[in-house]
Amino acid sequence: MKLFEKTNIPLMSDALNAYAVRHKVIASNVANIGTPGYRAKAVEFEGVLADAMGTSASAAPPVKTDARHLSLNGGPDGSAGPRIVDASDDRFSAEDNKSGINDVDIDVEMAEMAKNQIRFKYVSRLIGESFRGIQKSIRGQA
Repeated sequence: MKLFEKTNIPLMSDALNAYAVRHKVIASNVANIGTPGYRAKAVEFEGVLADAMGTSASAAPPVKTDARHLSLNGGPDGSAGPRIVDASDDRFSAEDNKSGINDVDIDVEMAEMAKNQIRFKYVSRLIGESFRGIQKSIRGQA
């Protein structure tokens, strides 16, 4: 819908989707903690999004001023969507086998899950506030 394209709602929707994927990947890592040879997975989203937008995290986001410009919301090609990758070795330090069986570290996974839950709740509240603001505008409230 064109109304929402001029808001941050599509971007926040992409973030919620990425956090949901990240939660599933973390749950998979925890579930496979006893699987010999399992390689921990991770989700890349923030860096992919910044690359797709052509900005760093501290720069102002670009504005779409013409219908012919590329979409900033991560179109069907998934350019700004989450990417599941093998967890980098530096995430788990020099030790390969944290559990003695594979490279999954339960402490790291639980900390990542807690951070992911906080981020998901924060973006959920932001998107809720956006919709409440739209409702107020429709009703003519201040």
